[in-house]
Amino acid sequence: MTKNLFGTDGIRGRTNTYPIDAETLLKIGISVGSVIGKKLENPKVIIGKDTRRSGYMVENALTAGLISMGWNVNLLGPLPTPAVSFLTKSLRADLGIMISASHNPYEDNGIKFFDRNGLKLDDNIEGEISKEVKRPPNLIEPNYLGRANRINDVLGRYTEFAKTTVSSDLRLDDLRVLVDCANGAAYKLIPQTISELGGEVITLAVSPNGFNINKDCGSTHPERAQQAVLDEKADLGLCFDGDADRVLLIDEKGKIADGDQVMALIAKSWSAKGSLKKNTVVSTVMSNLAFELFLKNIGVKLIRTDVGDRHVSERMLAGGLNLGGEQSGHVILSDFSNTGDGLITSLQILSILRNSKKRASEVLNLFNPFPQKLINLDPGKCNDFLEDELTKKKLLDIEKGIQKEGRILIRKSGTEDLIRLMVEHNDQSKLEETLESCLNALRK
Repeated sequence: MTKNLFGTDGIRGRTNTYPIDAETLLKIGISVGSVIGKKLENPKVIIGKDTRRSGYMVENALTAGLISMGWNVNLLGPLPTPAVSFLTKSLRADLGIMISASHNPYEDNGIKFFDRNGLKLDDNIEGEISKEVKRPPNLIEPNYLGRANRINDVLGRYTEFAKTTVSSDLRLDDLRVLVDCANGAAYKLIPQTISELGGEVITLAVSPNGFNINKDCGSTHPERAQQAVLDEKADLGLCFDGDADRVLLIDEKGKIADGDQVMALIAKSWSAKGSLKKNTVVSTVMSNLAFELFLKNIGVKLIRTDVGDRHVSERMLAGGLNLGGEQSGHVILSDFSNTGDGLITSLQILSILRNSKKRASEVLNLFNPFPQKLINLDPGKCNDFLEDELTKKKLLDIEKGIQKEGRILIRKSGTEDLIRLMVEHNDQSKLEETLESCLNALRK
């Protein structure tokens, strides 16, 4: 077993292999129940999931483990990750669990945990759970077993909450919105919400069958949505991932706006209104250098963290900040939500777009990003270089040669067994040259 089950965003892996196999999932349920339920009487947990077929297996294994430790389990069915975060606090649960591998294909699945405030668990608790999984279980007496029941009205609660995050006067009449739900958790909720606000909704990837989540659709494959925006003459496209905690935007010309562009637009709007706390945005090391320069030009500071929206959220909480996110489309608006929330982010953008009385192409994409290239490396072949001082010095020397014009970033993936090399430069030819220099350094 690995020392720590957790990656950058909970526990994740291929279904029916460790740790997403029934035996280990049962142990995880028992261990979570033991670690978090130590001092709780009649502890309560809510469990949501996305649309993967394997969600049934994961849900039942975790439920059995938690009940065996005295937890009362409330099953919510398919709904977005941010809804689980919100409902954990709203329903006064001691723990929230979301079963999802986010943007990964259907073969994978994962588990995200939220504390009673709707925040992701801290490293120490995750470490304790990882240790507890290896120990023999200390199960409770039969008369203290928990029970399970299903709650059916949660989508309406979350929808109504999401609509309170924008002005009650907001109407989307005469606005055609293409919504790509990635055949995932938000396939009902998001089209319904946009429609209730008066928008004309054109749907894409809203027919989940357990195996088509994120398949050639959604935020990781937005090509179909881009074409649909053009074909349907939509005013805006919204591309979500499988659990709807991230969103990419598409203007009426088919151009994509990623998380950096979304944060730039919200930062500009909030800063002008005086509602951007401390005139500061939090993002990760993956955010484009041009994004940082744009913020600087409008008087906004950027703080960078390690990859993972949890790290962004923690830094925002520590600094009393209300805007942060990732280039991938996770955007955290902490005035409303403790985690990335695709629906709430979309409503903010729709509100800005409607108030501007401009086309999406005139409002989005406020800066031209520096070219970036991301290479996935096999850790079995090059894992040692992360600890090799000579190789690290070579990479550092290469990066010194492109300061102020580009960056080099190399890191272990927190969601897949890969090492990621990212090179960024404002000149495409220099980028290719720098990338080749990095690869040569690694080969040697």
